[in-house]
Amino acid sequence: MNLSSTQTPNLSNFSPSMALSSALKFSSFLRLSPFPFHPTLLSCLRRTSPDLRFLSSASSSRRPLKTVQAKRRDEAAAAAAEDGNGSVVVKDSNRNEGGRVVVTELHKEATEAYMAYAMSVLLGRALPDVRDGLKPVHRRILFAMHELGLSSKKPFKKCARVVGEVLGKFHPHGDSAVYDSLVRMAQDFSLRCPLIQGHGNFGSIDADPPAAMRYTECKLDELTEAMLLADLEQDTVDFVPNFDNSQKEPSLLPARLPNLLLNGSSGIAVGMATNIPPHNLGELVDVLCVLIHNPEATVQELLEYMPGPDFPTGGLIMGNLGILDAYRTGRGRVIVRGKTDIELLDSKTKRNAIIIKEIPYQTNKASLVEKIAEHVESKSLDGISDIRDESDRTGMRVVIELKRGSDPLIVLNNLYRLTSLQSTFSCNMVGILNGQPKQMGLKELLQAFIDFRCSVVERRARYKLSHAQERRHIVEGILIGFGNLDEVIRIIRESSSNSIASAGLRNEFNLSEKQAEALLDISLRRLTRRESGNFEAESRSLTEQISKLEELLSSRKNILELIEQEAIELKNKFTGPRRSIVEDTDDGQLEDIDVIPNEDMLLALSEKGYVKRMKPSTFNLQNRGTIGKSVGKLRVNDSMSDFLVCRAHDHVLYFSDKGIVYSARAYKIPECSRTAAGTPLLQILSLSDGERITSIIPVSEFADDQFLLMLTMQGYIKRVPLNSFSSIRSTGIIAIQLVPGDELKWVRHCTNDDFVAMASHNGMVILSLCSKIRTLGRNTRGAVAMRLKEGDRMASVDIISAASWNNLETVSIFPDSRAKRQSGPWLLFVSESGYGKRVPLSSFRMSPLNRIGLIGYKFAAKDRLAAVFIVGFSLAEDGESDEQVVLVSQSGTVNRIKVRDISIQSRFARGVILMRLDHTGKIQSASLISAEDCEPEEVLAIAQG
Repeated sequence: MNLSSTQTPNLSNFSPSMALSSALKFSSFLRLSPFPFHPTLLSCLRRTSPDLRFLSSASSSRRPLKTVQAKRRDEAAAAAAEDGNGSVVVKDSNRNEGGRVVVTELHKEATEAYMAYAMSVLLGRALPDVRDGLKPVHRRILFAMHELGLSSKKPFKKCARVVGEVLGKFHPHGDSAVYDSLVRMAQDFSLRCPLIQGHGNFGSIDADPPAAMRYTECKLDELTEAMLLADLEQDTVDFVPNFDNSQKEPSLLPARLPNLLLNGSSGIAVGMATNIPPHNLGELVDVLCVLIHNPEATVQELLEYMPGPDFPTGGLIMGNLGILDAYRTGRGRVIVRGKTDIELLDSKTKRNAIIIKEIPYQTNKASLVEKIAEHVESKSLDGISDIRDESDRTGMRVVIELKRGSDPLIVLNNLYRLTSLQSTFSCNMVGILNGQPKQMGLKELLQAFIDFRCSVVERRARYKLSHAQERRHIVEGILIGFGNLDEVIRIIRESSSNSIASAGLRNEFNLSEKQAEALLDISLRRLTRRESGNFEAESRSLTEQISKLEELLSSRKNILELIEQEAIELKNKFTGPRRSIVEDTDDGQLEDIDVIPNEDMLLALSEKGYVKRMKPSTFNLQNRGTIGKSVGKLRVNDSMSDFLVCRAHDHVLYFSDKGIVYSARAYKIPECSRTAAGTPLLQILSLSDGERITSIIPVSEFADDQFLLMLTMQGYIKRVPLNSFSSIRSTGIIAIQLVPGDELKWVRHCTNDDFVAMASHNGMVILSLCSKIRTLGRNTRGAVAMRLKEGDRMASVDIISAASWNNLETVSIFPDSRAKRQSGPWLLFVSESGYGKRVPLSSFRMSPLNRIGLIGYKFAAKDRLAAVFIVGFSLAEDGESDEQVVLVSQSGTVNRIKVRDISIQSRFARGVILMRLDHTGKIQSASLISAEDCEPEEVLAIAQG
């Protein structure tokens, strides 16, 4: 490249692509150069670009460079000197005859030239001015339309006419850039308060392009005239020359409201960007008035009057934490969701549909619908059967039909997570203030506008005052002439020319030149007495106007009151209801629980700490006495410990044999098939070495009136308030203090009005009121529940609800054909050998704790009690139980049986066979499933054994 050229490049035509290319070329120089980048480089950016381009320094401390040229075909013109690099030509300044070459460092010139271009983009294109909220192209469009007389009351005019006016007089750039800016100012889905009225196709929220400028028409909006252009001709702002110095254009528009906050702005410059959300006009006026009355108001106080942005497309703003950050520092994240409704399509099939009525700001509706369809097709979004866009001129309506049985809230949360139905608006409130880009918070933006508005009102008042004083001065001269009308006529008649008449009037009545000229310009028809009265009235009016203007200019308080009054007038005329609703939530971030259906599930726990989650339909209903279905493969020497029903969103409390409790959501347990071995609890909980989980309690809500009843193997029992376990750290907390050799085995839900039934391995039973058991803290041992004989240990415990106890009827239990059909509730006994029976609850009397208890089961040799339940809570129409019991053997075989199929017998009977255990060991655990936890088809289905 030849650096000896003296031509000056045109920086105004420096395109972004050229800038990028220049940056890449000069990057190696900038990295290696010793030039320090000062923090306030903006000062150098505002310097006028030099008329000359510079060369590398030939007077550097390094060795002098010789003139080097590549070989040319014309050997006569080739230079003889060579230096070896063959790439740069450097002319000696002493040998420069007639040329203008300025010596400078190359990296300095590269830095200054590129930074000058960057500042040109910042000030001239990308960033809006804080005072009127407009970029230069928008300001020029509005001013050109004002000059063309395209007011809101005039007919529309072709957009091509406006674009040509802007290009020819003010904005020497491409017509597409001007037309796109004009179109955006007319779109009600882009601007909260459109500044231009459009006639024709100006695009849509589906990103459809507008019609060509030769087809569309436009004119100024009424709000634009009242807010931005009302005081333009009254010397309120400075006018600067246009690009060719042929006429003047305003450097700002005299805005009466902070348009930067009203309509927002977005733009990308060189090294910085801006993204300011729009706001509601009425709220903006309110917060402006608050700041005028109380300049020390905090951001929290301002939020009471303007809770957040108000997007033109509406939507839901999730929480105000991001809003508060943006208003404080100028940078924050606002989460916006579309507004939806859920409609019932078919009452018989209970099919629902999600109706999207509003979408987040700057979201393409067509792309949103297409994205939803893609997720449905790829199976990443379940539960949707059909999608259609029913939007029309009356409003937006996107219908998403759901499949039968789909949870609308779960599908909606998945839409929020996977699509742009929930989006984030990143606030970056950067604007031009005093010729420099600056990031500002809400209060600083409003204060900058108030200072600007005070300047505008003051300049307008001085302009009006000057004109009023000049007019009063002329009217005073006219009144002097009316008072001496005959003498005025004589002087004029005797004068031979206008100048002599003017001089005569000035000398005779001590008038100024303007007063004399005004007297001479009065026609004869205005010399009547009535016209004299009109001039006197005008003089009084002007005196009063001058007095008010002088009073206005005498105090800043008066100026602020006028600013507030004018803003309130605009509010009363142009304000509208708020479109975006601010939801009172922490944030809009979706957790796993928001997209997981709260369905029933089965949890299976083994003795060695393996747990798995299965669907309730995994095990079908079977007859009494069948072999059952295996719960899955178990490890060597492992057996089933617990088997229960819960819901996916429940908090599952895991109680260990060491008296420690852990917590995790039910859905965090991996779902697997019936034959899978399960997941080690060590991967879910922070268990210590040798620690085993002995009891699992699902909790949907930590209510204040509920308790957890804990029973150890050695018979210690206590109650602990349920809300004591609402916050459990990952390493667990103490649930009960244990004596040496004891372990926590059973934990149950209960209330003060419930009853508890406890049984030992030898079949002894105690019934007691839960309120008789002391309520203790977590770090306590408890009282003795049952006086156990030698070799006996606790076997099971269950809770009897207060409602079931109150409905209990005392009936005979002796052998009778009708005894087996008597109404419940009953105590259901299950022995380790697979036998079981039901005994009416009325067969047992209440007894205090620390007693031996009553015989509930007469066991055969080597048999013991495995579990005891209270059944009969849910009855069918025939008075029998609708419940089911799930039996799990040590080898993992599961059998699900109807409770009604189990015989009702006396306390001393042996029972009937519930599950054959020829090759599956003993009954390890048993669980009760109520009727509401069973699917209807499962209750009716009978599987083969």
